[in-house]
Amino acid sequence: MSTTAQATANAAVNSPTAKPSSPGLVRRVLRRPAAVIATAWLALLLLATTAAPLFTAHDPLSQDLDNVLSGPSGSHLLGTDVLGRDLLSRLLFGGRSTLGAVVEALTVYLLIGVTLGLLAGYRGGWVDWVTTRVADMMFAMPPIIIVLVVLAVFPGNLHAAMITFGILGAPGLMRVLRAQTLTIREELFIAAAKVAGLTHGQILRRHVLPRMASTIIVQGALFSAIVVIIQAGLGYLGLGAQPPDPSWGGLVADASQAIDRDPWMLVPAGVPLVLTVVALALLGDAIRDAAVEKWSVSKASSGPDKAKAKAAAAPADAGSEAPLPPDPQALLSVRGLTIEIGGTRVVDGVSLDVAPGETVGLVGESGCGKSVTSLGVLGLIPGGGRITAGSVVFDGVEVSGSRDAMAAIRGTGIAYVSQEPMVALDPTYPVGRQLAEAVHTHRGGSREEARKRAVELLDSVHIPNPEAVARRYPHQLSGGMAQRVAIALALAGEPRLLIADEPTTALDVTVQAEILGLLRELQERTGMAVLIVTHDWGVVADLCRRAVVMYAGQVVEQADVEPMFARPMHPYTAGLMAANPHKAVWGEPLPTIPGAVPAPRDWPHGCRFAARCDLATDACRADAVALTEPQAGRLTRCIHVQSLIEEGSLR
Repeated sequence: MSTTAQATANAAVNSPTAKPSSPGLVRRVLRRPAAVIATAWLALLLLATTAAPLFTAHDPLSQDLDNVLSGPSGSHLLGTDVLGRDLLSRLLFGGRSTLGAVVEALTVYLLIGVTLGLLAGYRGGWVDWVTTRVADMMFAMPPIIIVLVVLAVFPGNLHAAMITFGILGAPGLMRVLRAQTLTIREELFIAAAKVAGLTHGQILRRHVLPRMASTIIVQGALFSAIVVIIQAGLGYLGLGAQPPDPSWGGLVADASQAIDRDPWMLVPAGVPLVLTVVALALLGDAIRDAAVEKWSVSKASSGPDKAKAKAAAAPADAGSEAPLPPDPQALLSVRGLTIEIGGTRVVDGVSLDVAPGETVGLVGESGCGKSVTSLGVLGLIPGGGRITAGSVVFDGVEVSGSRDAMAAIRGTGIAYVSQEPMVALDPTYPVGRQLAEAVHTHRGGSREEARKRAVELLDSVHIPNPEAVARRYPHQLSGGMAQRVAIALALAGEPRLLIADEPTTALDVTVQAEILGLLRELQERTGMAVLIVTHDWGVVADLCRRAVVMYAGQVVEQADVEPMFARPMHPYTAGLMAANPHKAVWGEPLPTIPGAVPAPRDWPHGCRFAARCDLATDACRADAVALTEPQAGRLTRCIHVQSLIEEGSLR
């Protein structure tokens, strides 16, 4: 793309007067010729069967023995059967029972499959186990045999047969939706919805279900096609509508008996059946593709899923210190927080405090456990992780052991801003609607008041022309604007603590400065506390009063920012500061820390930084190193700290 074209595109996206031009679902479906043909056939079929008396003057049961097995004519457009009955009339009136069977079976299929699929995938635990086991048992039952048994008990009762078939088919849909829900519930926009304080029902209904709409439509269309075939098969066997009542299966049975005398009967009997099945399949595919178009752009911008950790639990450090009691003066007091994911310990005994109105930086390389710690505070640990030890106290209330307590503080007590705003926002809704939803959840009031407040929130984070931006979808926003929207969403519940996880990592330098300035302004204006997760010491120096440094799941140093910058008391902190790009000297290589952060399964028993530390000795590797307080207000996890303080050579 040329520079001029790029500038024009950017101007179009960022212009205050620009409006979303994405066509609706119906228009996107009707762009596909196959969908148009399928829709036209199904609409014609529905109209013709519903208003059958308007399309034929013959009664489906009246006989004309003078015109037996006659071909198409002016009086009988599709001919007659072996008793002289009009085939068009019998086809249209018989279609009513077919469409009724589809409606009955599909309703039961969707009601059971969607409900249980969402619950099993979203809630997990015993709900998932019980639902999956019941589905497995139902899979072992042959549906056709069960339907035949039902018809033997209730002869000719097609309603009971179709309801039974819907029940037996539902486990297939349930398992498909369960698998999708397991993936969707781990996405960041679901975590953002939980942080915003939405109930589980609201999240399922407004954020999870729309993402699976295309799958439900496709599965429903395919199931409807199967129902048409099953219903026709039952009619062919004489187990559906009883003669002389018309049915599509009965027409096929009559045609098969007269095929040697009049092959034409198979055309009106079989062609509509085949066309209906094909049309349902084609329409389902078209709707699926059109639905995906709406959010595929934003989805393509998200990164790949992270691989799950291997199930190998790390042993507890024998020398780990007992955590102190929570600080009653702190707004957030975390003590001894230990988190496992897939049986592997990824956070080990983390303790930290955040006072009211204070900004604390959580610093470290990728893989040190910073983000998992911040999500653990909110009870949103990814990958099915759980807190195995420690406590999280917010405003004097222990919340780590209670789902209800965690849910109560999300949004209004603690809010969260992720490093990837494009995946933290639901791509299927305009951003204004998502903001209004959060406002309405926390503040109540009318929907109009919520919409006005949403625009005010966008204006508070300095988004130009917030009314126009509120109508846009996430993929229509730049990275910086999307991050501002994510911050506005976090502010919807007027939280007392904001957790910002690498809020500027994905942004360019200019936009980073704007976001940091916005966070500083918002804190000064609202008085909220901020826990900012970062690896950038420039961010720490700009925003934070205190810093907590993590390495391999542990806190290795904690102090006020100024004394930490003046003299770090852990070799890892010193190495991070030396590698700060802001201190790069032109023409000289930037210092680096050799090696990499060990994976949780590879944590050593002794000092976890020893393999990368120039000061390491055998004593460092022999036993676990406890967190000590060599000076008032300063914590470090290094056995050499006293000599380093005395020599002043740590840096």
